[in-house]
Amino acid sequence: MTKPAGGEEWFDVVNDRDEVVGRALRREVHAKMLLHRAVHVLVFNDSGEVFLQKRSMLKDMSPGLWDSSCSGHVDSGEVYDESVVRELGEELGLEGLHVEAGGVERWFYVEACEETGAEFCWIYRLRHSGPFRLHPEEIAGGEWLAPAEVTRRVAARPEDYCPAFKLLWARAFAA
Repeated sequence: MTKPAGGEEWFDVVNDRDEVVGRALRREVHAKMLLHRAVHVLVFNDSGEVFLQKRSMLKDMSPGLWDSSCSGHVDSGEVYDESVVRELGEELGLEGLHVEAGGVERWFYVEACEETGAEFCWIYRLRHSGPFRLHPEEIAGGEWLAPAEVTRRVAARPEDYCPAFKLLWARAFAA
């Protein structure tokens, strides 16, 4: 992460074409809803189940809600593919992965919108059955679920899921 002395994260600010036009501190980006970048990963095991994380109550956004297997911001100076590898290491303890040749597959892209919190997002997928080393400040726990069960649960209790996750799940598993 790119952090100044105060420990705050820097993000690249982008325009409506996802081109870098500046940089700002995380708190400023979120307070002003500036366009920025993020990544999400859906991890599937050999049985086709997806791992969902329950976000830590320490998170500043969507604490305690269910989310993608792994997600995070693209730090200033990073590109999406670098960010996803870093986030998989930080959140799930998965090391030595790479995009495409290393098993992490770029899946689809989501334009910045209200549901994503003004984030342009690349969605990735990975086949991995664990074990994971969950980062306790990031993730309170997790669960493996069949995709049909995730769809059922999101429909039954949408308030339990992060807005960006609901959007990307609907696009990934549209009926």
